[in-house]
Amino acid sequence: MHRLRRPSSLPPGARNYLTPGGAQRLREELDRLLNAERPRLAASTLDEDRRQLQSTDERIERLQQSLHTAVVVQPPTAPDDQVRFGATVTIRNLRGEETHYRIVGVDETDTDRDWVSWLSPVAKALLNARVGQLVRIKLPGGEEQLEVAGVAYE
Repeated sequence: MHRLRRPSSLPPGARNYLTPGGAQRLREELDRLLNAERPRLAASTLDEDRRQLQSTDERIERLQQSLHTAVVVQPPTAPDDQVRFGATVTIRNLRGEETHYRIVGVDETDTDRDWVSWLSPVAKALLNARVGQLVRIKLPGGEEQLEVAGVAYE
């Protein structure tokens, strides 16, 4: 039986960029699923574990596909004040309030940590900006003009 491949969450033609840390986290998750979680679930006779095995297999397939197509982007070797992939960007609004966003790959996105995909509107507005530059960003509350206050890389 031939399984249909799940489509990538990337738009057609987009590269699957990952930070070095993101690629490492995905490899570690894949290793844990293949060597610990999947064997445990496969050995179980419980219905709930059988259902969980199917979703674990789907996650394994997505991780393998992501890692196979990944383009790992190294941070700049010298200090850089320009926003590039992998940067943690500090932005400041007109009231002086600061927010931090980290620009990461689609498979690394974590809104709880303010890690945004390089394809997101926030990242697109910030990419290639420099410290001190004003950028316009569309946020849920409307469009805002923000200053790039800092750029750091892992």
